[in-house]
Amino acid sequence: MVERIITGIAGLDEILGGGIPKRNVVLLSGGPGTGKSIFGQQYLYNGLLRGEPGILVVLEEHPVQVRISMSQFGWDVKSYEEKGLFAMVDAFTAGIGEAAKREKYVVKDPGDFQLLVDTLRDAIKDVNAERAVIDSVTTLYITKPALARSMVLQLKKVLSGMGCTSILISQVSVTERGFGGPGVEHAADGIIRLDLDEVDGELKRSIIVWKMRGTAHSMRRHPFIITSKGIEIKAGETIKIIGGRYE
Repeated sequence: MVERIITGIAGLDEILGGGIPKRNVVLLSGGPGTGKSIFGQQYLYNGLLRGEPGILVVLEEHPVQVRISMSQFGWDVKSYEEKGLFAMVDAFTAGIGEAAKREKYVVKDPGDFQLLVDTLRDAIKDVNAERAVIDSVTTLYITKPALARSMVLQLKKVLSGMGCTSILISQVSVTERGFGGPGVEHAADGIIRLDLDEVDGELKRSIIVWKMRGTAHSMRRHPFIITSKGIEIKAGETIKIIGGRYE
């Protein structure tokens, strides 16, 4: 039997055959506005509710703003941080600013990949993390695409080796249908793609699981919505997009 991590995201575990296989590193790919950050934060918070500690590495937003954004969905992580069950790794501020000085895990030079890995390792060890999210991994290699695959492999070695089941958020442009970075799709155990398409003059969200090592999964595209409680996937519905129309 495959040991799985139950994501708790409505509809996701259903299309994944019960959850993400333990220690898998999943690339969550999508364009702007598709809900990638919400997806990752919801995954972590659901883990906390299940007694599974987690860490969130933020590379593109101030940790204070991330906590505010999460609290708007009812995901208040401060109490879990105080109990040593959740940690945020600040790879955004470089320790600049009064609020940043209060952060426990700060990557002083966000451009130093090895320093980030060392800080990540410390945070995982301290909270005994079972779930991890990096938002976004694209930031690490956007100026050095040739290193994309090796960086993801190194992260995978650390995350899986320390027992985490992880989501690496990967950004793509509005028109791009790839996964964000040369070779990264081969380094990941799973790929989940979020899309936002204009259909009949309205933006519609959908999700498709491209691959997931260790489990059978839905091979169809499913619609999803973002509510005040987070992401909700319509696992019982499938769609296809033909010429700007859903069918």
